[in-house]
Amino acid sequence: MASNRFHHFSGFVFLFLSFFLQLHSGKSELQNNYYTESCPNAEEIIKQEVINLYNKHGNTAVSWVRNLFHDCVVKSCDASLFLETVNGTESEQASDRSFGMRNFKYVKTIKDALEQECPMTVSCADIVALSARDGIVMLGGPRIEMKTGRRDSKESYLTEVDSSIPNHNDSISSVLSRFQSIGIDVEGTVALLGAHSVGRVHCVNLVQRLYPTVDPTLDPEYAAYLKGRCPTPDPDPKAVLYARNDRETPMIIDNNYYKNVLNHKGLLIIDQQLASDPTTLPYVEKMADDNGYFQDQFSRAILLLSENSPLTGDEGEIRRDCRYVNSN
Repeated sequence: MASNRFHHFSGFVFLFLSFFLQLHSGKSELQNNYYTESCPNAEEIIKQEVINLYNKHGNTAVSWVRNLFHDCVVKSCDASLFLETVNGTESEQASDRSFGMRNFKYVKTIKDALEQECPMTVSCADIVALSARDGIVMLGGPRIEMKTGRRDSKESYLTEVDSSIPNHNDSISSVLSRFQSIGIDVEGTVALLGAHSVGRVHCVNLVQRLYPTVDPTLDPEYAAYLKGRCPTPDPDPKAVLYARNDRETPMIIDNNYYKNVLNHKGLLIIDQQLASDPTTLPYVEKMADDNGYFQDQFSRAILLLSENSPLTGDEGEIRRDCRYVNSN
């Protein structure tokens, strides 16, 4: 009896100390349904805005997925990506790694709807995560349950973008190493690259595989198609010159990406390396064969990415406008 009381007491002390340390450090954990009391309709509002925007501008759903990647890989999932260049802040959007990113203006549409319902309550960082979650559904991908409670950074990390976000010309080993550093294993990294099954790539990022000679790892017929889309070795970055990542299901997140890679129809160098590297090839083959397996691993990897070093508790702030740090 005395032993039971001791265990109950020691358990209580442990919980109290955990709570005290959490309170003292200003750090807390992400939670399911974080906004249940403070803004109960928050997740539904984001979902509805994502649906509305998708119905008007289908490519917004692709943008939300790319935003998650570009924001969360750089230091933290903290909406630093959204900050514009103003008052000494240099936007991460100015990096070459952000080339081709768009639809940032529609983030304000989502934020304005939330501010109308619950002023200064829902973070831009949670908009990054939840809009990606709902965008994935609009693109035919899996529904992923995400925790919330992220807070927004007070600074941009432009100088860290190039070293944080893998380049499409990087070696597969360096890409795997980068994701491993934020807790995403080989299987998860292969699944994340499956996001390349949607959207498009500008010719600027393709021509090195076509000119002056065609990359021998490219399927000849596919290379001819790409040359038709990108007819010159020096495309104008401002021109609308691009190729679809997946010609069969260009707006659906599915395992066609892996089938294309195995058939030497990977669009970027990093895509094709997945099929030539013995570390990644078994996962590529398994995902090409089983869309359910791919979606399970994609969900797992997206969740890990969305929870990379978030600001919580009293860290950071809740921005009034996702483009600017609060003025007071």
